[in-house]
Amino acid sequence: MHDHLDEPLPNHQHRYEGLDELPTLIVHRRREGLFLLFAGLFLGTLAMLNILGITRFIKLFELSGTDGEVMTIGGVPLVFAVAIGVLPYPLTFLCTDFISELYGRRRANLVVWIGLILNLWVVFILWIGGVLPGFEQRIGDEIIRDAADRMPVFYEVRSLAFGAVTASMIAYLVAQLVDVHVFHFWKRLTRGKHLWLRNNGSTLVSQLVDTTAVILITHYYAHALPISDNHPVLGQLMVFILTGYVFKLVMALLDTIPFMLGSRILARYLRLPPPGYDGAQVQ
Repeated sequence: MHDHLDEPLPNHQHRYEGLDELPTLIVHRRREGLFLLFAGLFLGTLAMLNILGITRFIKLFELSGTDGEVMTIGGVPLVFAVAIGVLPYPLTFLCTDFISELYGRRRANLVVWIGLILNLWVVFILWIGGVLPGFEQRIGDEIIRDAADRMPVFYEVRSLAFGAVTASMIAYLVAQLVDVHVFHFWKRLTRGKHLWLRNNGSTLVSQLVDTTAVILITHYYAHALPISDNHPVLGQLMVFILTGYVFKLVMALLDTIPFMLGSRILARYLRLPPPGYDGAQVQ
C-alpha cells in the first residue's frame, strides 16, 4: 500500500470521500498506536508460544477407514496433532502482513528482528532462573527427581522451552523474513493489486518453511516429539509436518477475509491510500 513508510510516517493524508482531513497529531497518534498494537500482539504471542511451545501436543482428529481403523501412510497412523504453541502462531503472520501492508517492509522486518531479540531474552531468563540457587533437593549438582522420575515443574518447562525456543528461533527468523520478502514480491508483481494473493502467497510459503524447520529441529535437537518406536521415524516426522502445515494452511485461508477487510478499513482510519491505489499521494 505505502512503500515509503519505511521512514517515519509522512503527515500527508489520502482524501477519502465523506471523510474529513484530520489534524497531523491525530493522524500520527492513530498510525503509531495501531503499529504498537500489531507489534504488541506479534511479540506477546511469540513470547507465549515459546513458553507453552511443545509442553503438550493436541490431537485434533484422526482419519479412520470404513472399518473404523485409523488410516495409515507407510504404516504411520494419520493422526492430526499440533503442539499447543502452534495454536496462536498464525496470528503472528497476520500481524506482519498488516504491518507490511500499512507500514512497509522495513518496519515489518524491524518487528521480526525485535522478535528474535525477545526470543534470546526468554532464553536468558530461563537459563538464569535455573542457574540461581533455589530450594530443590540435590545430590551434588543433580536435582532429585520425584517418584515418576520427573524434574521440578520449572525444570521440566525449562527443558522443553529451550528446545522450543531453539527450534522456533531458527524457523521463525527464516519463515518471517520469507513471509515479508514474498509479500513484497507479490506486491511488486501485481503492482499493489490482488491483496488476497500476497496475503496467502506469503503466508503459505513461510508457514511451510516454518513447519518443516520446527518439526525437524524439535525432534533431532530437543527430542521432544511424541515419536513411537513402533513406526518409522521419517514417516512420523512427515505426518507431523503435514498435519501442522494443514492446520496453518486452514488458518491462513481463514484470515484472508479479515485481512482484506481490515486493510481497507484501517487505510481509511489511518488516511492512507487504499490497497491497489496507483495515484500520487496527497501532500
